[in-house]
Amino acid sequence: MRLTVPHTLGREAAVARIRAREHEIADIMPSMATVTTTWAGDDRLDLRIEAMGKSIHGAVEVGDQSVSFEFELPAALAFAEPMIRAAVEPRAQQLLA
Repeated sequence: MRLTVPHTLGREAAVARIRAREHEIADIMPSMATVTTTWAGDDRLDLRIEAMGKSIHGAVEVGDQSVSFEFELPAALAFAEPMIRAAVEPRAQQLLA
């Protein structure tokens, strides 16, 4: 699942904002999830989300005009993509505000 959020901050400012608010990324996920974050470069934040006995890998990639949130949903959770997208999108936009 890939969700792209446009921004007008520029890459450096968007990265700085995400680094400053990195602890809030866990708030994007459902309350029962545990989120582990690791920076894998200047503009990529790797995520591991554990919930309901499942582990989901994802990443936040910062571009000049957008930030992409990508999650590798297991086939068993593919049905939930619209619900996950609806929950994540507004919170992802707030992360850049």
